[in-house]
Amino acid sequence: MTTETGSRLPRFERPLCYVMGSIYVVAGISHFLAPKLYEQVVPPLFPRKLDLVYLSGVAEILLGVGVMFPRTRRVSAWGLIGLLVAVFPANVYMATERIVPEAVPESMRDHADVALWVRLPLQAVLILWAWWYTEPSSDDTG
Repeated sequence: MTTETGSRLPRFERPLCYVMGSIYVVAGISHFLAPKLYEQVVPPLFPRKLDLVYLSGVAEILLGVGVMFPRTRRVSAWGLIGLLVAVFPANVYMATERIVPEAVPESMRDHADVALWVRLPLQAVLILWAWWYTEPSSDDTG
């Protein structure tokens, strides 16, 4: 991500790639710890829901790790953008069909419904964050 003068924001760029990568690794691992939770949110038109849950979990882990290393950062960032676009239908399905995962306590279900809608524009923020790492940086070594 560049400013109007074309300079990078190196002070935040490197630490935030580790934050972002860690978030995706943890999210990916959670696909294996609670696969039924994720299976609930796969839209019905997609076959083999559990396979998709595991596949997206593996992708999150690999891309999350990849974005933390300069050599693989750019391609991993593009992969994260693709992944975020690919899972967007699940987020839309959750919001439009009011699919609140069973793990959410009954007392929080009304708030969860609002969170489902807030999550949709959040996808754009996550895509922009990943986009930041698609540009070459001074860290790139290959």
